[in-house]
Amino acid sequence: MAEAWLIELLKGIGRFFINPLVYWTILLLFITGYRRIKQERLDYGVKIFDVFSEWKNTLGTSLVFGFVISIITIGSGIVFSYEMILLLAIVTIVLSLTMRFSLLSPTYTIGITFLLLFILPLVLENQTIIVDIDFFSTINFSAIALLLGIMIIVESILILKIKRNETFPSIALSDRGAWVGQHHIKKLSLIPFFAILPNGLITPFAPWWPYFSIGEESYSMVLIPFLIGFDYLAKGHFPVHAVQKISKFNALLGIGILIIAAGSIFIPFLSIVAVILAIIGKEFLNYKYRVGDRLRRPFFGQLKDGLTIVGIIPATPAARLEIFIGETIVKVNGQRIATEDQFYKALQSTGAFFKLEVLDDQGENRFVQGAFYEGDHHELGLLFATAPYRQKKSRKSS
Repeated sequence: MAEAWLIELLKGIGRFFINPLVYWTILLLFITGYRRIKQERLDYGVKIFDVFSEWKNTLGTSLVFGFVISIITIGSGIVFSYEMILLLAIVTIVLSLTMRFSLLSPTYTIGITFLLLFILPLVLENQTIIVDIDFFSTINFSAIALLLGIMIIVESILILKIKRNETFPSIALSDRGAWVGQHHIKKLSLIPFFAILPNGLITPFAPWWPYFSIGEESYSMVLIPFLIGFDYLAKGHFPVHAVQKISKFNALLGIGILIIAAGSIFIPFLSIVAVILAIIGKEFLNYKYRVGDRLRRPFFGQLKDGLTIVGIIPATPAARLEIFIGETIVKVNGQRIATEDQFYKALQSTGAFFKLEVLDDQGENRFVQGAFYEGDHHELGLLFATAPYRQKKSRKSS
């Protein structure tokens, strides 16, 4: 028994590396990172984050989630079919071609996969040339609905783990025609988890196992790469507050879907109810957030007194001094500032040393001081809500 499990475990790991989604994820990260860096240079004239930053700091969390989900799927004996895993990979890749991480929510990848598996047999029942209808005959819809609920909760935790200086700043025009800052709350995570497949060396070890079977008598394992992505724009919200709000309501949606999916074990029809409600609920939450953010006054707008920090370039003096986005610099070397030009002139007035008066989240003043070292960013690495670099450059050239 133990030898059979070990053999199937190694086979399952091998199947992970033949899944095209693994290699597409690497390419997708490179493409999106390259496009983001290009936009950063247009906005600020400098690269802010590295090319794979959308994936950064997610590996440990993904492995932990993958382990927990593997315990659930294997322990409860959830058997997935080959066609479900194949179709899920295809749907994920097709949705990712839009380069919109928001479409890589489990709500859409698993939800669309579920609906296709549900509808295709009905569509194809009158033909025998293109696809064999038996290919879709062994689908465990309750298992897919349960996986959907679990993955929505995982997505919520990934959103909540976004730290203050990990969001991606950019510049945009407000409704009043002024340049303001905004942030993309954006990540891409690949979660590997083990699942049971039909046909293999593994035999049932308990009368109830596997609980979610599809009529087979022996089983194998596969390590499934599951891609989760999200991208929310915070313009009226402070990014940290947006993260908390989005994560909270997304988690409530996931818990609700998981409860309904669990009910489908006894009432099978509830599995499709869970999927449809997940898609409707996700669209409603996204719509409410977008409208609420649009109606708010831009958080990173221009002030009459001081400059609000829109972004901080890693490995710069500002990052070392633990200055945070959302704080406001009111004085530089004792000089009150209100524009970017005033900031740089005051910064250069004392040579290698500088002293900043910063207004924190509670509206209290604190002082930050330091020195420039060889190789340091001459502008401290601070980014503000001013006209984009491309516009400044065109004005100078003209």
